[in-house]
Amino acid sequence: MKSSDKNKMKMYTRRATLVSAGMMLLSSALVGRMYYLQVTSRSKYELLAEENRISVRLLAPTRGDIVDRYGNPFATSTTDYRINVIPEETEGLQETLDAIGAYIPISERDNERIIRASKKQRSFLPINVANNLDWETFSKMNVNMPDLPGIQPDMGTTRFYPQRELGAHIIGYVGAVNEQELQNDSDPLLELPDFKIGKNGIERVLDDRLRGGAGNSQVEVNVLGRVIRELERQDPEPGNQARLTLDLEMQSFIAERLKDDTAGAVVMDIHTGEIHAIVSNPSFDPNDFNGGISQVKWDALRNDIRKPLVNKPVSGQYSPGSTFKMIVALAGLEDGIITAEDTKYCGYRYPFGDRVFHCWNKNGHGDINLVQALAQSCDVYFYRLARELGIDKIHAMAARFGIGERFNIGIMSEARGINPNGSWKFGMVGERWQGGDTINVGIGQGYVSTTALQLAVMTSRLANGGKMVYPKIYFDENNNTVPEDMGINPDHLDVVLKGMEDVYYHQRGTGFRYRLRNKDYKLGGKSGTTQVRGISAAERAAGVIDNEDLEWAKRDHGLFVAYGPTENPKYAVSVLLEHGGGGGFAAPVARDILEYVIDRDIERNQQTNQQPSMSGQPV
Repeated sequence: MKSSDKNKMKMYTRRATLVSAGMMLLSSALVGRMYYLQVTSRSKYELLAEENRISVRLLAPTRGDIVDRYGNPFATSTTDYRINVIPEETEGLQETLDAIGAYIPISERDNERIIRASKKQRSFLPINVANNLDWETFSKMNVNMPDLPGIQPDMGTTRFYPQRELGAHIIGYVGAVNEQELQNDSDPLLELPDFKIGKNGIERVLDDRLRGGAGNSQVEVNVLGRVIRELERQDPEPGNQARLTLDLEMQSFIAERLKDDTAGAVVMDIHTGEIHAIVSNPSFDPNDFNGGISQVKWDALRNDIRKPLVNKPVSGQYSPGSTFKMIVALAGLEDGIITAEDTKYCGYRYPFGDRVFHCWNKNGHGDINLVQALAQSCDVYFYRLARELGIDKIHAMAARFGIGERFNIGIMSEARGINPNGSWKFGMVGERWQGGDTINVGIGQGYVSTTALQLAVMTSRLANGGKMVYPKIYFDENNNTVPEDMGINPDHLDVVLKGMEDVYYHQRGTGFRYRLRNKDYKLGGKSGTTQVRGISAAERAAGVIDNEDLEWAKRDHGLFVAYGPTENPKYAVSVLLEHGGGGGFAAPVARDILEYVIDRDIERNQQTNQQPSMSGQPV
């Protein structure tokens, strides 16, 4: 062999050795890696594989019902028939949507939403097309599924308000979770698509209690995330029920009575404080908010001058007018400035400084005592009394009866009202209190303002003998709390209640024409009229324009508070008619409400005595 051939052989041998060594080294590395993965890290990767195979999905609970004192539902959950579409199972998503349009209308906005969602998510995941379908439509689509490739009928639950406008201001409504709510609440339920939480009213105040707890479903999925089967399931915990003191029947009666008015009314048990009814009219349908209210409906509600979204008996603040005179009367009696027999002269005009205050009666009432002044609502009597008392004594008595107090009964937007005095005016207006301010407050005008709820509390404390009862709207069958005695002289309360009874039953009472007839019981009440516009001296001289001749927004507010029966009273009522023309218009409304409530109690008691049962008793 030549020398050159020997060199080539050596070179090939060396290269073969290097390649073999490299292959052996690489093989060793692969074997080592396989050993690490399959032996050393086996448990770790088995767990990861299992996690990829199993997906845990949250299950939404059924929201708790909101019911009245007898268990009748104001808010409940109902079966939601809905249609989804799975893009990959369609022969063309738009074609399927067009076919669905033969059964349910799909707006252009929804069509765009579905197409947009199909481009963002994986094609086997469902996209919601429509909710809250009726059973007939849902059934038709199920039957015709072969003609609707890709649709997925589905059933769940959704919030439903069977009473619709009735009680909407108290019950509130639910809506979709927004970004801020998501950040402030760690509950994973809020991350579920289409999950709704309380947005207003009791739905919002008791949201945690009504919401319930999440369940979960462990499902096996393939590598693409498609569900193969359910492995394990833990059902969600339904939300708790909220039981209110409201009475659905009573609520319905009052709503019907007020249907033509912009108004509010409260009915309260004077001994327990339980609120049996709070009605605000006009109202709205909370079902409209479930899936997001349309812009058209929202604009209609927002721009309505009658303000249907405002809870008028609780959030609305109005001058109490002459319904405030009982406070001034009690302050005078308790302070010893007046007795029931003392009289004051009313000659229509009451000059003070450079102003002249007037009584509503152009002929004046002449010499008039306290009971007569309450029954006939003499303004000059209370101008004089208020001036003699001073604002601080009136303020103190008003505070004892709940004027200017927020009771926090557990609903939203409860207004405080204003129980003014010198400190309040200096702090809010920056001016000193004037004598004319006191005179105005003496007849419930000027700076004083109240809510219908406060007036119901005030009337309850008057009618129950001066017990510090507080309003409540959540039912508690174990609550036997006895209201604290306010320390008011019973004789003084009797004088005031006599004046209220004469409002209905004295011939000169402001509510005489609206008294109950042919009944075995009587009612007591007090009218109140609140001016919403100033009356000039020229207009007064020429004759004040009647409310009926004014546009609606310039008419006086009408208020009336009442209690009944006058013997062994049980209920207090406050009625507010916004721009209703005056307290005389509210008097028959309060009478009708009390008549309905008391007659129903009598009828139920008779039925109970004839055939003992639990009928009419709270569940």
